[in-house]
Amino acid sequence: MFRRAFWFTAGAAAGVWATTKVNRQLKKLTPESLAAQAADKALEAGHRLKDFALDVKSGMSQREDELNDALGLHQDPELPGNVTALPGPRRLRAIGRDTYDQTTTHQSNRENRSTRSYDRNEDH
Repeated sequence: MFRRAFWFTAGAAAGVWATTKVNRQLKKLTPESLAAQAADKALEAGHRLKDFALDVKSGMSQREDELNDALGLHQDPELPGNVTALPGPRRLRAIGRDTYDQTTTHQSNRENRSTRSYDRNEDH
């Protein structure tokens, strides 16, 4: 008698457990639950993206400070926060004399250009 009662109770408990397990899985697959899960994942991805953007921004700021120090660009207290002061004038190296004569005519300009070397900075 106890044996039958034990197995009956064990079977009933297993049935209740299996039924609740199946009902939970079915509730997870309803459209409302799927939408809520997708929204949660989107929020989580948004937070991760925001954290990544903040890390990149802080890294950029740190690297910009390093470059400003290396180039001698220091922050001027009178300027707004995003504007840096320009360095003092530098001494320019001696540049070879250009053979281009500005008083020549248009025809001789064309001839002059073909005989002189190309200066890539001239066009800018």
